Amino acid sequence: MLPGRLAELPPSSFAMLATLLDSTAPGLPPISLAVGDPRGAVPAFVMDALNAHGHAFGEYPPINGTAAWRAAAAAWLRRRFALPASHLDPERHILPLNGTREGLFLAPFVVTPETKAGGRPAILLPNPFYQCYAAAVLAAGAEPVFVRADASTGFLPDFAALPKAVLERTAAAYLCSPSNPEGACAGDATWRTLFELADCYDFTVFADECYADIYLDTPPLGALTARLAQAGSFARLLTFHSLSKRSGLPGLRSGIVAGDPALMAKFRALRNYAGPQVPLPILAASAAAWSDEAHVAANRAAYREKFALAQRLLGNRAGFRLPEGGFFLWLAVGDGEETALRLWREAGVRTLPGAYMGREIERGKPRTNPGFPYLRVALVNDLSTIMTALERMVEVLGSGTA
Repeated sequence: MLPGRLAELPPSSFAMLATLLDSTAPGLPPISLAVGDPRGAVPAFVMDALNAHGHAFGEYPPINGTAAWRAAAAAWLRRRFALPASHLDPERHILPLNGTREGLFLAPFVVTPETKAGGRPAILLPNPFYQCYAAAVLAAGAEPVFVRADASTGFLPDFAALPKAVLERTAAAYLCSPSNPEGACAGDATWRTLFELADCYDFTVFADECYADIYLDTPPLGALTARLAQAGSFARLLTFHSLSKRSGLPGLRSGIVAGDPALMAKFRALRNYAGPQVPLPILAASAAAWSDEAHVAANRAAYREKFALAQRLLGNRAGFRLPEGGFFLWLAVGDGEETALRLWREAGVRTLPGAYMGREIERGKPRTNPGFPYLRVALVNDLSTIMTALERMVEVLGSGTA
């Protein structure tokens, strides 16, 4: 449907899901666990901030946000990732985003040269992956290099295993931690290895950390923390954070990009052309959200309760495992597409086949897609709805895999 190099993009995950399911009637009243769309009450202080600043919708917002937003965002980054104030300047290290996806999409345009090492620049992606990454890479003119992330690699990509010729052409690498869809968290060794590669081959790390505040036990190590400890700076790093996940406010369309001040200056210049400013009332509400931890702790407690329920109901079915972070189950069901169709046809439960988030390693061989055996289940509904959906899934899955 799209022209030129964007024709390489597959249909979106949810377009493929509609093709799979929509011609089949659900077996029971439908429940969707397919979309990572956090549900819940909007905190009162967010509505208060929006109402108090509603008049400012009549003004053009600044590209770098307000002083109050920058102060709140910087304070959260320092607090969450144990960063000294001397190493995080609100004027140089951070920018607001009109939804984190906007930043993840624009990032390759900041770092992708016309050629590198005598060839087409490459940008590395985990496989499975968030589809925005691939669209961004192709739009920027780079070659997407999909790197397997499955049980054999701890559900994180092993970029160091790539051939030297690929690494020499690499302009950037995306790493999501906690990862979507698998819920794996990058530790010190993973970050250190990635930054060593970035330093050796002169590329930028795009750290997608939208789920950094959603975890079961231990707060995931952040890219800013790891990079500062390793290099004493944020060189070659851009990291992305989101109120959609942290605060359960996807409709606010508000996030942060932070990192290397030289890259941030380029990012600011690019955004001046594109003009995706965040409206002033949204910035005020965002500042309030970044400043409050109580609602985040409550969200995290609610997710823990949902995962405990899933563990109790699913037990050892479908390769069940608890993720380290995020709000997805990544179930090993043997054939994610076939299982998703069965769950819809027999139980009215809508889930996402893992293959719809991955890419075949060998074209024309579906089972080489690292997502093929998996099913992604989003635990974002209220507890009662999730219980009903999971109980139906147990009836379909039985005592083993589908």
